Amino acid sequence: MRTKLHFHLTTLAFLMLSVFYATQTIAQETMITGTVTTTEGEPIPFANILVKGSSQGTAADMDGSYAIQAKPNETLVFSYVGFKTIEVSVEDQTRINIQLEEDIAALDEVVVIGYQSVSKKDLTGAMGLIDTKDTENIVKRSVPEALQGLSPGINVRNGGAPGQNAVVNIRGLSTFYGNASPLYIIDGMFADPNITINPNDVESIQVLKDASAAAIYGSRAANGVIIITTIKGKQGEPKFSLTTRYSVSTVPKKYDMMNASEYVITNTNAYNAAGYTLQPAVANYDGSVDTDWSDQSLRTGYVKDVNATYSGGSETHKYAISAGYFKDQGTLLGRDFDRMSFRVNTETDSGRFTFGENLSISNSRNNSPFTGGFAVGNPWYDMWNNVPIIPVQSDDLISDSNPGGWGYGSTNTVNTFSRNAVAINNITSSSANYVKLLGNAFVDFRIIKGLKYRFNAGLETSFDKTKDVRKEGSWYQNQSPENSSVNETRSQFLSYLFEHTLNFDYDLGKHSFNGVAGYTQQTYQTDFTSGSGLFLAQFGNDYFTTISSTSNLPGDRNASGGLTKYLIDSYLGRLNYTFDEKYLLTLTFRSDKDSRFSPDFRRGNFPSVAGAWRISNERFFEVPWISNLKVRGSYGVLGSANLGVYQYTGFLNQGPNAVFGPNQTGVAGATQARLASGDLRWEEKKTTNLGLDASLFNNKFNITFDIYKSISDDVLLPQPLPSYLGNLQGDPIVNIGSIENKGLELDLSYRPRSTGELSWDIAGNISFIRNKILALGNLGIDEETGLPRDYIQVGNTRSQVGRSIGEYYVLKTDGIFQNQQEIDDHQAQAAYAQPGDIRYVNVTDDGTNDDINDKDRLYVGSPWPDFTAGLQFNSAYKNFNFSVQFYGSFGGDLYNDVRRDLDSYGYSNYRRGINPWRTDNTNTSDPRLGVAYAYGGEPADRGIISNSRGNTDRWIEDGTYVRVRNVELGYNLPGKFLNNYGIDSARLSLSGQNLLTLTSYSGLDPDVIGANINLEPGVDAGNYPSSRIFSLGLNIGF
Repeated sequence: MRTKLHFHLTTLAFLMLSVFYATQTIAQETMITGTVTTTEGEPIPFANILVKGSSQGTAADMDGSYAIQAKPNETLVFSYVGFKTIEVSVEDQTRINIQLEEDIAALDEVVVIGYQSVSKKDLTGAMGLIDTKDTENIVKRSVPEALQGLSPGINVRNGGAPGQNAVVNIRGLSTFYGNASPLYIIDGMFADPNITINPNDVESIQVLKDASAAAIYGSRAANGVIIITTIKGKQGEPKFSLTTRYSVSTVPKKYDMMNASEYVITNTNAYNAAGYTLQPAVANYDGSVDTDWSDQSLRTGYVKDVNATYSGGSETHKYAISAGYFKDQGTLLGRDFDRMSFRVNTETDSGRFTFGENLSISNSRNNSPFTGGFAVGNPWYDMWNNVPIIPVQSDDLISDSNPGGWGYGSTNTVNTFSRNAVAINNITSSSANYVKLLGNAFVDFRIIKGLKYRFNAGLETSFDKTKDVRKEGSWYQNQSPENSSVNETRSQFLSYLFEHTLNFDYDLGKHSFNGVAGYTQQTYQTDFTSGSGLFLAQFGNDYFTTISSTSNLPGDRNASGGLTKYLIDSYLGRLNYTFDEKYLLTLTFRSDKDSRFSPDFRRGNFPSVAGAWRISNERFFEVPWISNLKVRGSYGVLGSANLGVYQYTGFLNQGPNAVFGPNQTGVAGATQARLASGDLRWEEKKTTNLGLDASLFNNKFNITFDIYKSISDDVLLPQPLPSYLGNLQGDPIVNIGSIENKGLELDLSYRPRSTGELSWDIAGNISFIRNKILALGNLGIDEETGLPRDYIQVGNTRSQVGRSIGEYYVLKTDGIFQNQQEIDDHQAQAAYAQPGDIRYVNVTDDGTNDDINDKDRLYVGSPWPDFTAGLQFNSAYKNFNFSVQFYGSFGGDLYNDVRRDLDSYGYSNYRRGINPWRTDNTNTSDPRLGVAYAYGGEPADRGIISNSRGNTDRWIEDGTYVRVRNVELGYNLPGKFLNNYGIDSARLSLSGQNLLTLTSYSGLDPDVIGANINLEPGVDAGNYPSSRIFSLGLNIGF
């Protein structure tokens, strides 16, 4: 480790000295100094000063001061975004003070809308522009993780696991089982900006929300489009920047569980109440063991994030090179992720041609013990429910099935089926390595003025390797014996893209035309090879973990592999027309053909139309405090392909043989293994959007408002069919669903003109989203009612026609029985209830004393928030800057499955916060204490079991929260001091992430990914909580 550190420090010192030496050797004859200010005398930090016709340049410091060397016969060019450029001849001057005039036209941003760049003022569709400066403060593993709260209509759900990807939905949910993530475009290439992509390479982010904005991407745009542009070189002197940040992370909240003595007392009371004989370890507890399982499972994590960038260019050639290293050691034992990345972006002009490429390569590694499945459970349950009178490990526990002597439940000590997370971390390991190459190369040819041809070739390929190793041992009660084993999978994902586009841009008097037409082809391919083996060879206590070191007996080794491939080819076009800078029209069309659909339905056509009226340019509109006012509307059709490869075809199983005739002759046979719909076609999403854009008070205050409605038809769903029809591999998917989403979005920003040494700005947004299921097709007959089934049931959620997706459909509680008379009056639970038990609403009264069942379930809440909001504040005073970011989700309900596990009086430790009902303690919401299982030959208490039902609203809580997502304080070191050392800029920063969350939710984190991200989005099934992170950063520029 010390050797590596010495190498990195030596390399950095060499680079710094090299840059310093270079700046000295290129010195010119005269040193020019001065200041760059506004016309009102306010300094313009980081204004650009360039020697005209060369790559030599510098930037002003925070006070607007600069120093540059130039010859008397040269010209200096002063520029800054939002101001008019000024050129000044040096001559015999040694001090040049410049005042830049604000350029209102330059403040109008140029945005990428898919195969084109247009002025923001000319947009007719709904688009969100993400200020990447607001994402730089966030400690993030991927780009999507940083988007939470920065733009309306974008719902981002984050977790805290190293290597975990965020869940992103734009404007609701338009599928049930398919991929609901938006389409990502990275430098013109269709690719996923997952954890393998360095988010520090991102320069700009645009979000296309409605059909007008997204229809150019046709069949893959139904969930919205996020366009990501990475760093580009700029004309001027070469610049080198180094950004480093070190962070420590902790779990901000824990369940307060009982210690060993408290557990013994509570468990004794519970067993006495049940009439059970005490468990041996409880009866004989001597105080020698007091295990805090959360302390054994959690740790203080850390994040290292180091990035270096070298960029520059001339009038004809620009380049940007970056390298990064990211390391995330998680707060949960045994979990870590790291990524090394390298990027080269260049662009060269040569006559009528422009050549460019954007290329990145990354190597990512993710390590953890086994995760998922019954055997290993979930540590975010087990660290709380495991019993504190069990040791983590003891020599007294060593046996043939438990050679490590790990502590876990036993009928001879104490019953608990909690997993020993420390044992799992020692016995199992899962490692994944991803080497990804992503990029594109393009050539532009300017045919004539206003007409340009582009050929773009894109490539994404990832060489992936996973390895799972299991040593001998066990970690929970009654675990079935398993042999040591190893499993390796090696795969390659390959996607390549070829695009031919023709862009045009012409002005004819008051008429302006621009647009694009093109043809694209893209191929996706995945192939994998997997091998496994049992009985790893050992040398002492060490295991050999290669497949060749496993047993070679028949059946002990296995291998498999596969290859999938599909193709998409497309025609596309867009026409933007503007008349007199007032009236705008946009026509967009895309036609896609996808090989995954049935042969007769592979081609899908996706048109859109949009218009806008810039009212502020009308002669009759004379409102001096309104700088810009535009209303717009759009309608279009988008597509989605939520299906796998080859799902349009049925499968036959050729294994069976049939025996016929007196000679019992065997004949090869076949059985139907999977049925398939013969008319699988595109899901279609029809979207209507109305919007308003306004800029007030000389563009200081900006408003964007949108109202929209979308209907997704032909949504793919599994069609229930009996297995005897030849449906052994699951129900075939068919186009039978329909979903509606509608909502409002408001985006506000205020950027006042800086006064003196103080500048600040503030931006906020709010989103209202509602979804409703319109149709589910024929899903068979509901066994409970005998009527056609019009819902999808997953766990305790139900998605029913006329309601939103994933609502909770459970029994409704009605307090606690206080006495026998209340039980008798209620009647429906009289067969087993006692005072202190939960009372349930008997919706369907069958007149019996044991009448609470699934027919009594009701809709009692929705996981979708009423609205979400984000707020960002930035300020700077002299050399200091301060920013704070808030995010809030209001009104959604969460199902706390971890609390259900802890508060059910089962094989678990107890929360200190429980307050069981007693005759002398009736003012409580917790039922009487007992045991929710049979023990020692005694029957179980049905009242206690009923209290612990999972399908009740007892476990549903308000998920409203407001979070201080990020706070940062920065300091820019004085430029005069830095210039003495050849350094252009240096900044120190201290930041905190997830510092405070205001919520009534009792779980660890109300920002829940969901047990099923589409159909159970609000179920907290042991969600890895977002960490509280403190960071120290240093940015240096040369």
